[in-house]
Amino acid sequence: MHANDHLSRREFLELSARLGAAGVAATGLPRAAWSEETPSTSPNERIRLGFIGVGARGLQVLEEFLKQPDVEVTAICDVWGDHIRQAVEKCPNKPSEIKDYRDLLSRKDVDAVVICTPPHWHCLQAIHACESGKDFYIEKPMTMSVGESLAVRNAVRHHNRITQIGTQIHAGDNYRRVVEIVRSGILGKIGVIRTVHVGNQGPDGLGEMADCDPPRDLDWNQWCGPAKLRAFNPLIAKGAYEHGSFMDYSGGWTPGMAPHILDLPYWALNLDHPIRVSSSGGRYIIQDPGDAYDTHEVLFQYPNFTLTWSSSIVNACGYSLPGPEGTRRTLAIVFQGVNATLVTDYSSHDIVPELGLAIDSAGVPESVPNSPGHYREWLDCLRSRKQPSCHVGYHYKIDVAIQLSLVSLKLGRSVAFDPVTETIPNDPEAQKLVRPIYRKPWRFPDGYLS
Repeated sequence: MHANDHLSRREFLELSARLGAAGVAATGLPRAAWSEETPSTSPNERIRLGFIGVGARGLQVLEEFLKQPDVEVTAICDVWGDHIRQAVEKCPNKPSEIKDYRDLLSRKDVDAVVICTPPHWHCLQAIHACESGKDFYIEKPMTMSVGESLAVRNAVRHHNRITQIGTQIHAGDNYRRVVEIVRSGILGKIGVIRTVHVGNQGPDGLGEMADCDPPRDLDWNQWCGPAKLRAFNPLIAKGAYEHGSFMDYSGGWTPGMAPHILDLPYWALNLDHPIRVSSSGGRYIIQDPGDAYDTHEVLFQYPNFTLTWSSSIVNACGYSLPGPEGTRRTLAIVFQGVNATLVTDYSSHDIVPELGLAIDSAGVPESVPNSPGHYREWLDCLRSRKQPSCHVGYHYKIDVAIQLSLVSLKLGRSVAFDPVTETIPNDPEAQKLVRPIYRKPWRFPDGYLS
């Protein structure tokens, strides 16, 4: 690597802040594939991936990509040395071990990156990947604020990156079939869609664990990054499941699970942004070191119908039809049309006709192409330079809706949203919450909101 191919961490921060303010590319960084038309690898070459974040979830995603015959993992990055060691052991080759993601992004032997860090890091790492000329796969939630979601969308557009969001169920056959049924019109006009996700942690939640010194091979300051720096607690850093109990590092369980579940209504009806969001809830029962809500109810208003979200981590009844052997689903998506109601989860669906009507979904033709697999689809698109089906440009509207629900929850009232300007109009208090404030020296890239 030439000296001018690598920016120091301080230079990277300063350059990214300047370029973010201007909304332009970091031209001093190497680019794997700058134009939309030019593949970063030839059909016969291996795709060289760098992994940013290899905790519990990151290791699972790593294992999935290692199953792909044309993938070579060339670099592993994490702020926790133990995580790096576990990830490297899974790789047949010897990937480079890196503690700072900016060092990984400057490497010429990395064609694209997989981002599996905690959610509070997603926006900056995705945008810096764009500025480095790297396509990216990123785990959900995509971001933690409306402003972050719009900034990532704009950065991807500006730098022509190929992206995929880690909502793996989007590749499932059942979701595809439900999309076909809803779009066929046999359910009739849909007035309301209800979505539910539940689980029962309560009342002990994650259990009690005291704050303590971080492990010696963990850079806790860097783990917290642009988010609040607080005392280390083993529960916070344990894994993606535990992150959901701490607001500063996840936004709670709605950003954790709603990307999977709201994906189906958005896909089936090609939804735009909601025009008003009303949210209520709180931490009513759970008693553990976390601070996230254990109950969350949301109304998303669209011009012609309403979408609801109901989340509870203190009760495991999903309000859906019985599943196999009488079991109850812990999640449900309910399309209520004038002719019939369709109830579905990840793997199966049921149709309940209105009295006196007969509904035959067997006659609905297949129209949504089968997926080659969520991971495989992104890899294929790195070569073709066509966006996968769950790319940032599609998914960001789901992310915006989720983040608007948290703005409403924080304010304790509903908020209006203008789908055209993508702002909260005539409401300075709410609009102020759109743009996050990062802990120094990290700076939010305002230029990508211009």
